[in-house]
This record gives sequence, structure tokens and C-alpha cells, in this order.
Amino acid sequence: MGSTEAVKWLSSRLPEVEEALAALVNVNSFTDNPEGGRKVGALLKEAFAVPGLGCEVVASTRFADHLVFSSQGRAGAAPVALLGHLDTVFPPGKFEGYRVDGELRRGPGVLDMKGGLLVVAWALKAVAATTGLSAIAPVRVVVVSDEEVGSPEGAPLIRRVIAGAQAALVFESGRANDAIVTARKGTGAMTCLAKGKAAHAGNNHADGANALWALARFVDAAQQQTDYAKGVTVNVGKVVGGQGKNTVPDDGVAELDLRFSTKADAEALVAALQSAAAKAAASVPGTALTLTGGPSRLPMERTDASVRLLESYARCAQAHGLAASESPRVGGGSDANTSSAMGIPSIDALGPRGKGFHTLDEHIEVATLIPRAQALAHWLLENQG
Repeated sequence: MGSTEAVKWLSSRLPEVEEALAALVNVNSFTDNPEGGRKVGALLKEAFAVPGLGCEVVASTRFADHLVFSSQGRAGAAPVALLGHLDTVFPPGKFEGYRVDGELRRGPGVLDMKGGLLVVAWALKAVAATTGLSAIAPVRVVVVSDEEVGSPEGAPLIRRVIAGAQAALVFESGRANDAIVTARKGTGAMTCLAKGKAAHAGNNHADGANALWALARFVDAAQQQTDYAKGVTVNVGKVVGGQGKNTVPDDGVAELDLRFSTKADAEALVAALQSAAAKAAASVPGTALTLTGGPSRLPMERTDASVRLLESYARCAQAHGLAASESPRVGGGSDANTSSAMGIPSIDALGPRGKGFHTLDEHIEVATLIPRAQALAHWLLENQG
């Protein structure tokens, strides 16, 4: 099925895409700003008002509403999942407004990832306006509002909506040279709670059980689980506890960030940390260490199927002037981790090219918006899975 008409339809659409992008970026949608997130959601409902595309609003008690857009599509074809998020990492007042800077466009979420959401919307508009969405595989677009905090609600929603999908394309921040992500580390968090026995450090030191001493031994053992060659890291990023220098501390807390490259590595890491906690507590009589938490996002693992998906998308990207190399494995997680863990071939970083996500330098190269939309429209029309 040809894509010429959809590509042509998109060629003159940059002004309207940019107008929509400015409107989105000018509304703060920090994850914990649900009012702003709902305003962005309303704008996205307008952007995704595409013939043949239905909308489901999934209410949240904590975050902004999540959005699901779906089409009936071609009979007998497995669905295609297109994933994104509307939340950003910037609290109100931290980084605001849409700004034109030559060939760049700056602002919170312009890259991560409101620009990517509009790539999806305009690609679907192009297909609907030329061949109709009934001519392509069914589409399942999921836009969550909590990705920046690990998608606690978004991940279960994604799993429900995209079950049985043939492929998942994720429109996170486009990388330098348009590199496509096929592998992301898994992420997790654990908390180690230490308990001991308080005592006066001068008069009754021997009666105490120093919780921080046990915790310190655990921290040392936990850090030693880092294995750069395997892509496993443990970072003990915060430790608090005790009452004062003249009191044997009876409590303490350590917070850990975990990264890993395979599901097996995640399981082994958790087991090693549990063992380290038990040994550390046993080494300081009278103390106890309790670990909570674990993996929150399993890794996005590179597979033969995801490489084939990369290759099919890359041909479409290259046809519209984009590069399409494969990115090295990425340390941060995304909703691609969720789709990949379901066994669905997944690729990521298909939003407009840019830099500076999660920083005040966040920007995109505006000229890549339309080629990205053309690449997606092309792929949707050519894909016969």
C-alpha cells in the first residue's frame, strides 16, 4: 500500500503542528500538577480528533487523566501500539513557556515528549485524510500522565490496552543522529530500614545496638553489587538516621536506585541485596535490617524481533531524510520497558530530534517534526503485519 499521498499531505503541515505544540508546552503538566495535566489532555483530545479514532478517558485519583485512542483498523491484523506520556519533570515556575530560537524550539516537554505525541497525531491525521484508518492495522495509542514517576498507573493500563499487539513504537525524545533505542536498562528502587537500640553514648554505650553501623555495612555491600560490564548499578543515594552524636542510633534509612540489563540480573541483584542486609544485621548484634521495594520496570531487552522492527521503521525514516542508526543501550527507563516485557517487539526515541530533556536546555530541531510524522505514516501504511 503506497504512502505517497499521506507523505504529501503532511508536507505543508508544520505551521499547524507547531501551533499545537506551542499550546501544549505553554501549559505546565508536571506529574504532580493534575490540573495542568488535564488541560494538556484536553488539548490532546483535540489533536487526536481523527476520523475513525475513538477516545477513552481513564480517570486517575492522583494524576491527570490517562488517554487511550484506538481504531478498528484492517480486519485480521494485529494491533500496533503507539505509546507516549503527557507529564513533564518541571514543577510550576521552574521552567515555563514555548520559545522560538532560530531553528530550535525550546520549552518544558517540547522534547520529552509533547513533540513526540504530535508526531503520532499528525501521522494518524495524514493516514485518515488519504486512505483512512480502516486501511491499516488497528492502532492503540496510549498516553499516560505518570511516566516520569515510573508509570505506577500507566503501566497496568498499557498492559491492558496493548495486549496482543504486533509491535510497539514509543515516541520519547529523539536522539542525536536520530538513533533508535532498542534496549533500555530496567529500573528499581529499594529502601533499607535499620532498627537498633538507643542508649546514652557516654553512660550506657555497651547497652546500645547501633543501627547506623549495621546500615553502613549494608551500604558498602550494596554498592559492591555494581557491575558495569553487565550493566548493573546500585546507587545508595540517601541515608538518614540517628538522633544526635551522644545517642547510640536506634534507626536509619537508606534509599537505593537499581539499574539492570536483563530480568535475570534483576532477580539476582535483589537476592544479593537481601543476603547483604541479613549479613550486615548479623554483624551488629541487636540490629535488624528490612528491605522493601524492588524492580519497578523490567528491562527493554533487544531481541531479534525488535531488530526486525527497527529495520522496517528505519527504511521509512531514511526515505524522509532521517538517519536511523541503532542507539547503544539507554540507562533510563520508559514505557517501552513495559511493552518489551510483554514480549512485544518495541522501539523507542521516535520523537523529534533534540537535546536537553530533563534540563532547562530542553529543545527540539523543529524541522524534524514533519519527517518524523511522515516516517510513521509511511510505516503504518506499508506495514502488513
